[in-house]
Amino acid sequence: MTTTRVALVGGTGKLGAIIAAVIDASEDFETVAILGSSSDLAEIDGADLVVDASTPAVSIDVVRAAIERGLNILVGTSGWSAERIALVRPLAEAAGTGAVFIPNFSLGSVIGSALAAAAAPFFPSIEIVETHRETKVDSPSGTAVRTAELIAAARQEAGPVESPYADQRARGQQVASVPVHSLRRPGVIARQETILSGPGEALTLVHDTVDPAAAYGPGIRVALAAARDARGVTVGLDALIDIGLRAPVPRSSAPIDEGGVPGQVARTTGA
Repeated sequence: MTTTRVALVGGTGKLGAIIAAVIDASEDFETVAILGSSSDLAEIDGADLVVDASTPAVSIDVVRAAIERGLNILVGTSGWSAERIALVRPLAEAAGTGAVFIPNFSLGSVIGSALAAAAAPFFPSIEIVETHRETKVDSPSGTAVRTAELIAAARQEAGPVESPYADQRARGQQVASVPVHSLRRPGVIARQETILSGPGEALTLVHDTVDPAAAYGPGIRVALAAARDARGVTVGLDALIDIGLRAPVPRSSAPIDEGGVPGQVARTTGA
């Protein structure tokens, strides 16, 4: 197979550096340009695939530039809600290109979100608490937004979750009717808790990322391979792998073959 030439936007950031390392270790991909958030986007010319790990403010321009040039793009930048992605869909389809949006490259995180969606119809009250390091600019996180959207999709018959006093700012930001609370703390990499409550009981799903490079690497490899040949818009790592759970959105099967994902801890607690 011909080596795919990649232009990596945001390659000097934390996620970008991990993606760059994955590409460097691959025989199927090579980095031909590394751009910062203020770089001239014309530097993506000559690439076969654009990978965006920039910032929410820059990401839309990166996506537009790639599609205008007929290039496929893999987006790992946070801040892409379903509404924003819907605006990209007709552009990608008209251009005959592919845009793959991955809110989180962690397999454990994707499984946690799918578990939350599977349980969502059975619990009237659901809230999300997400925690990241203090340098993360955007909130709520893309993972929390994606989880809330999957919960809402799973609850189409049950209706919106119960979120009393949602007009008060301390109750969090509502995303698809789910209150989301964002913490920004030093010493934390990434943690998400989804708390589902019903009469007399609660179910808490917790995912911790403790080693980003180890946790994200397998998902990045799967996403790169999918983005190279994609057409139209694809959202979520769960659309690329079969995790054995019934998802509220269509998904295809492309199994990860690395044999497990170290560097992360997922657990459930019942109370």
